[in-house]
Amino acid sequence: MTAPDADAAPSVPVPGPGTAAECTDSTGGVLGRRYRALTLGIISVVSLIAFEASAVNTAMPVAARALDGIELYAFSFSAFFTASLFAMALSGEWSDRAGPLAPLFTGIAAFGAGLVGAGSAQRMWMFVAARGVQGIGAGLVIVALYVVVGRAYPERLRPAVMASFSAAWVVPVIVGPLVAGTVTENLGWRWVFLAIPVLILLPLAVMLPALRSLPPADRTGTADRRRILLALGVAAGAGLLQYAGQDLRPLAAVPAAAGLALLVPCVRRLLPARTFLAGRGLPSVVLLRGIAQGSFLAAESFVPLMLVTERGLSATMAGLSLTGGGLTWALGSYTQSRSRMEPYRERMMSLGMLLLALAVALAPAVLIGAVPVWTVALAWIVGGYGMGLTISSGAVLLLRLSRAGEEGANSASLQVSDALGSIVLVGVAGVLFVVCGGGATGVGDGGAAAPPAAFVAVFALAAGSAVVGAYVATRLRPRG
Repeated sequence: MTAPDADAAPSVPVPGPGTAAECTDSTGGVLGRRYRALTLGIISVVSLIAFEASAVNTAMPVAARALDGIELYAFSFSAFFTASLFAMALSGEWSDRAGPLAPLFTGIAAFGAGLVGAGSAQRMWMFVAARGVQGIGAGLVIVALYVVVGRAYPERLRPAVMASFSAAWVVPVIVGPLVAGTVTENLGWRWVFLAIPVLILLPLAVMLPALRSLPPADRTGTADRRRILLALGVAAGAGLLQYAGQDLRPLAAVPAAAGLALLVPCVRRLLPARTFLAGRGLPSVVLLRGIAQGSFLAAESFVPLMLVTERGLSATMAGLSLTGGGLTWALGSYTQSRSRMEPYRERMMSLGMLLLALAVALAPAVLIGAVPVWTVALAWIVGGYGMGLTISSGAVLLLRLSRAGEEGANSASLQVSDALGSIVLVGVAGVLFVVCGGGATGVGDGGAAAPPAAFVAVFALAAGSAVVGAYVATRLRPRG
């Protein structure tokens, strides 16, 4: 499957708010009688993925120590990510070829199997392998859900569904670490992994009748094996880069070079044409998502470290300073879902990126002793709202600009851009931090504080990238 031409409007019209199908639909909204079961099922699945992400991160250090595998700790994350990159593209092709039902349920099954494998692992390498299976499941599920939204809901309801994606993360992000910590301390780390698969059965039962009623997919085409092979190259290249980033020896330059040689040409062919030139329409939508995710995560990754080492906060208090951003992210996503905001969607996304740039630029002010530490919490409230405006709107625009039968491939491109943006900007931020003297930073009594310039360099990179994203947001509307 190929993406629509960069400067052309989509050739297949999308139903508008005045079509006969919608006028006769008395359901009222995403929680109306017609869509209620499907919406609740989607929210449940996303909530489980969110809970797994927050809970597992809390239990991971205990698991690594129990399995005598601290040296493989980072690989338990990179295995998940690398596998999910490949699964995203596979899910897109599979969904376009046979509909989203098969990849969705296969992904949920793989996700559950990976959790069981991690919870029952007896060696760290088994744990890392199970995390890779989880990544395959998560990659299949997230893209298939986007295709479900594109095929099951009329255009007027899609912003509200995307808002529910963001809202589904709020409670798990807040309570996940607390629940995981309690379970780990009282029952053991394995139960954090083993308990989640049981919860998968409920959303499966709720969603199945609604999913079976989706229109059948066009089965006349064949899966684009070239895109699948390109995705495999992207995943392998990203994996090699992550491996090199975790090995500080000079020989790490070899896998780093091999990773770049695989990643760069494959990703250029996997994403829509002219993505990296900010071509109008779909290419800019895909590019903007990667910039937004990367800018936000590059800054957020260094906020707790800055507060702990430079202002003496505990790890818990430093983490809580970011909580408000999760709440306003959901609020921003709700704002973009309002029907009266539809004519201003591109402007909302540009505003969202400017708010993110403002928040990131404000955060390092706490390096000045006279500035109160709650300044970071305030900044993240602003930045989270900007992300809510941008991320959900990007998904809405992508589905609007996708031709019929290409929702899966384009949704996969969006998710791949998210992941690659995070890898590139977080990686560059780490290099800048070390180059500017931050490598000697320690958390604890014996640790040395990093030069303020090291943190300023990181946040300047993230803020500058967000400003670039605000420009890309001016190119989201196709010509004509």
